[in-house]
Amino acid sequence: MVRSKIAFFIVGTVISISVQAQQNLKLNYNKPAENWNEALPIGNGKLGAMVFGGAIQEHLQLNEETIWAGEPGNNVPKNTFDSIQKVRRLINEGQFEKAQDLTNNTYPRTAPKDLNYGMPYQTMGDLFLDFKGHENFKNYNRTLDIEKAISTVSYEVNGVTFKREIFSSFADNVIMIKLTSSKKGSLNFNLNASTPHLKKSIFTKKNQLVINGTSGSADNKTGKINFKTIALPILKGGKLTSTDDQLNISGADEVVIYVSIATNFKKYNDLSGNPDVRVSEYLKSALNKKYDAELKAHIDKYQKYFKRVSLDLGTNEQAKKTTDVRIKEFGNSSDPDLVALYFQFGRYLLISSSQQGTQPANLQGIWNYQLNPAWDSKYTVNINTEMNYWPAENTNLSEMHEPLFDMIQDLSVTGQESAKEMYHARGWNMHHNTDLWRITGIVDGGFYGMWPMGGAWLTQHVWNHYLYTGDKEFLKKNYEALKGCALFYLDVLQQDPSKKYLVVSPSMSPENKYFKNVSITAGTTMDNQLVFDVFNNFINASKALNLDKSLSDEIKSTLSKLPPMQIGQHAQLQEWLTDMDRTDDKHRHISHLYGLFPSGQISPFRNANLAEAAKNSMIYRGDKSTGWSMGWKVNWWARLLDGNRAFKLISDQLTPAPMESKGQSGGTYPNLLDAHPPFQIDGNFGCTSGIAEMLLQSYDGYLYLLPALPDALPNGSVKGLKARGGFEIDMDWKNSKLTKLTIKSTLGGNARIRLAKNIQLKSKTTFITAKGENPNEYYQVNSIKTPLKSDQAEMKGFAVRETQLFDFNTEKGKTYIFDVK
Repeated sequence: MVRSKIAFFIVGTVISISVQAQQNLKLNYNKPAENWNEALPIGNGKLGAMVFGGAIQEHLQLNEETIWAGEPGNNVPKNTFDSIQKVRRLINEGQFEKAQDLTNNTYPRTAPKDLNYGMPYQTMGDLFLDFKGHENFKNYNRTLDIEKAISTVSYEVNGVTFKREIFSSFADNVIMIKLTSSKKGSLNFNLNASTPHLKKSIFTKKNQLVINGTSGSADNKTGKINFKTIALPILKGGKLTSTDDQLNISGADEVVIYVSIATNFKKYNDLSGNPDVRVSEYLKSALNKKYDAELKAHIDKYQKYFKRVSLDLGTNEQAKKTTDVRIKEFGNSSDPDLVALYFQFGRYLLISSSQQGTQPANLQGIWNYQLNPAWDSKYTVNINTEMNYWPAENTNLSEMHEPLFDMIQDLSVTGQESAKEMYHARGWNMHHNTDLWRITGIVDGGFYGMWPMGGAWLTQHVWNHYLYTGDKEFLKKNYEALKGCALFYLDVLQQDPSKKYLVVSPSMSPENKYFKNVSITAGTTMDNQLVFDVFNNFINASKALNLDKSLSDEIKSTLSKLPPMQIGQHAQLQEWLTDMDRTDDKHRHISHLYGLFPSGQISPFRNANLAEAAKNSMIYRGDKSTGWSMGWKVNWWARLLDGNRAFKLISDQLTPAPMESKGQSGGTYPNLLDAHPPFQIDGNFGCTSGIAEMLLQSYDGYLYLLPALPDALPNGSVKGLKARGGFEIDMDWKNSKLTKLTIKSTLGGNARIRLAKNIQLKSKTTFITAKGENPNEYYQVNSIKTPLKSDQAEMKGFAVRETQLFDFNTEKGKTYIFDVK
């Protein structure tokens, strides 16, 4: 055992403190939004709004998280097990086209009359403030302050300055709009609303503007979400009058408008809530506070989460320009501060769209202006929903993860129906989509929907949360979901034609095809990787809780029969069980790289050949793609320790998105939201996660400091990043070299550190050069099978830079400050 020395200092018990934020935490514009992709998002997890900031007309497009079309009920088709059995036989016989045809006939592209393919998330509607005589405005400024979660508007008309503050309160279920002017009696405007719902009524009552409505119907479901919205203005000075459907404010000094929305939704199978009572309670609670107290409570609760992490990458003259201009110029200029803003904007969006007790963030977070948005703005779980929550743990927002866990609990119940009815299996499963009603059947037909792996991927978040927090009570609460998921695959795995392996059949590599119009197959690489993780998660959870030893042993035996990963003829990581990959395939999904990220089955240090094969697969697919795909690629290149390529993908994403309504060109809208196109929020979260992965990784048995720092970001500091085992990391670097390091240990245990070889550490206290596996229970690495390699594959080698690896023991609640040279 080699002993060395390192300088470090132990500080007393860790106390939650706010860290100093970076210099520029505002999105800034010099003109009102002309369309939805220029408006600015605010939200408190439950209520969302897009703020347009017009001088002549302020427009707030409003959302409430439970306004979805339809009603309770699953979408599991009946009497399809025999067809699945026939498809399995056809696949084993190599009759892939026939297998696809049978799958398509069994599960048609359009939902049958007695079924549905999920319900759309729907807008509530729109609130408008119309200002007379404000046509000739000047000195206009519009911002979104993501340090305080407030949108502001200011401009001047005839020597009078008008200001607005708008926020969705984290303290109460209200959106608040404060209007002021520099001259008393200058606020004159009308307040009105609209909603696209067919069942609706808009009227005024007791100085309130009221919108009642019922959500839409779709496929075989009737809209049964009843909602009520109230906008209540409180005036200082001036006069409030009303017509049948409009409030009129004249001569006011100051106006605060309270907006509340409530529905009858209580749970996916319970619509017994009373929106009238709820909306009144929300308003009453907010009205009990003065505006300044409400604002302070809002900021305090928001900053409890947001200020845990700061990122400073330096600034320059670009930071003085408006955000839309900075996006346009990013590819041809140096603007490190925009990268930091983009990182923090992702954290802002997660806090604003996913709070404890709310629904999880959907394809558009909580922001949607349509009744029938793209892909229904529901939960697509073959990548998109999971990507939404990639930043939850490593950017220190664990609480934001809770709505996803609540949904998994629901799905572990509703998914028992699809497991039993469709597959004659125990446990639970789902396919590639769900919605407010927790459907688990196939969506969008056999070509896209025959992928029984949704639960396998979602449950990775449960185990990952445990690894970051060490919360055994949480693990106990969610253990049955992990167990049920493992039971399903224990029952459905089939022998492959070679009789060597157990595989999932039928399934697919999400949304991709290997022959013309053929996606259905067996034993895809992603499926094998997912089942590997499902089984290991259950085995490890069973051990941690001392439960189900005999079942754990059975699953260990089955685990050993899964296929290994394979390197194909093009030196690529194979996507399918047989070597069918094409070097000209540019598909947006590169699902077989799940094993590289978010899983940790492929490591440059442990299996260089697999890392090289993954890299080759990435090169064949190319960089430019949909926004979410490029977000995933940032994480992949970070895991491959190529910071420059990861940064290139960030640059590709931080280019202006086309205003077309559909396509695969990616990019970023003027409001910094991600484009598929159209808008999907996952790319924002993917890039935030990727930036964190460039700075810190903890998946491979150690904390790797600055593993993929790009040349474009040579100087900076980050505070509050989270690693597995409850470690919180602060780092400074200069000229691409670590200069300061602080590690806070919230759980105690062994800390294993990997960092660049050229870092010198002063010696005051002994530490141990690391050998063997990390004894910290949260850093166990699951051993994979030796990969198979095609005889035609020409491997060139995968080089990693020299690093050093050391251990030191930590105590729970202590902070360790290192002297780095």
